[in-house]
Amino acid sequence: MPENGTFIWNELITPDQKAGGTFYTALLGWTRKEVDMGPVGTYTLFQQDGKDVAGMMNPATDYSRSRGPWWSAYIAVDDIDACVARVAKLGGEIIAPPEDIPGVGRVCMLADPAGAPFCLMMPATESAQ
Repeated sequence: MPENGTFIWNELITPDQKAGGTFYTALLGWTRKEVDMGPVGTYTLFQQDGKDVAGMMNPATDYSRSRGPWWSAYIAVDDIDACVARVAKLGGEIIAPPEDIPGVGRVCMLADPAGAPFCLMMPATESAQ
């Protein structure tokens, strides 16, 4: 498991995956792998030398649809529920509560006291995948 408190994933939230994918693949030499996420739509994995390096998805919540495109950073935590329980006390906001994503782990979206959004992830363990 990644070390607690380290940045482990970056994800582009954009309503135009075609334009974003074309831009980043041409700029950085990445390739794309599209994954069907059912009602959420297509999730695109950016890859470099066959390794996943970032993701891209359509806005899927009222919060994400109300903003322009942005990159979202994920921070690894050992106990996502304990972290979320401290957010309000520390002046932050819960944008999307923790949810389980099969094969990925448990994730949530928060904002710090200044309003900067970020995500926490408690990655799935090898045995849980």
